[in-house]
Amino acid sequence: MVSVYDVVEKAAKTGKVDKGVNEVTKAVERGIAKLVVVASDIDPKELTQHLPILCREKGVKFVVADSKEKLGISVGINRPTAAIAVLEEGEAKLNSLG
Repeated sequence: MVSVYDVVEKAAKTGKVDKGVNEVTKAVERGIAKLVVVASDIDPKELTQHLPILCREKGVKFVVADSKEKLGISVGINRPTAAIAVLEEGEAKLNSLG
């Protein structure tokens, strides 16, 4: 099975991704996000709690990752990130995620 981190890493290398809660929120609101991934170990939870609701309203696929550190690494930055949005999937297979 393909991990969410594999998909994010491939999308970051061959497509286009936005990083950070504000950028992700804007991408979903503009209707350009194809996938949103949020780290479950974010504190406080209020930072990202609006995203699943917003994604449901806009019909955007939403996935939870277990680690903000691993999410940051998979998107190619050396710091934790709470959320990412895939705007262009490139060679990533978004439909391979549960």
